[in-house]
Amino acid sequence: MSRYTGAIFRIARRVGFSILETGKEFSKGKKRTTAPGQHGARRRKLSNYGLQQQEKQKVRYMYGLNEKQFRNTFLKAKKMSGVTGTNFLILLESRLDNIVYRLGLATTRSAARQLVNHSHILVNNKKVNIPSYHVSVNDKITIKEHSKKHPKVLEAVELNAGTLEFVSFDRKNIVGTYLRYPERNELSSEINESLIVEWYNRII
Repeated sequence: MSRYTGAIFRIARRVGFSILETGKEFSKGKKRTTAPGQHGARRRKLSNYGLQQQEKQKVRYMYGLNEKQFRNTFLKAKKMSGVTGTNFLILLESRLDNIVYRLGLATTRSAARQLVNHSHILVNNKKVNIPSYHVSVNDKITIKEHSKKHPKVLEAVELNAGTLEFVSFDRKNIVGTYLRYPERNELSSEINESLIVEWYNRII
């Protein structure tokens, strides 16, 4: 299954979760909060299997991965020591496109992925154009010199009111650092990663 590139608002309504983590999809006057479909489809009570599948899908859409990438990330997390679900989220958060987003160099993960794909991003002063690149703790992330005046970058930096504590950002020099792995309580409380673990454990 390829990565979803359709309307984020529609997916957010379907799963009842802010894919952008901003709640913008459900803002009053912006978009409908009912499920997609004519007159707003009625939400059915999901089975445990359905809940697991929905949780997997909403997190996959949130991070912008296709099914193969998502599954491979889970398999990698499963081989690590510690809690599989937490490890899984840490691996997702450690992707270069996500770190670029967390630093505030892009307003959405999709925009961050585009910056990486178009070779605007440097990791430890070396060009990296692979969104799935695993960023290590203490890595420095910045923008190519000629890209620092890119309108989208300037807009994102201007809107950036602050970052999470596991990353730091020098607004003046446009340099970010991945300080440490995130703690579970720093990530969305609306994600139930245990359901994703249960989903994959039943099919792998």
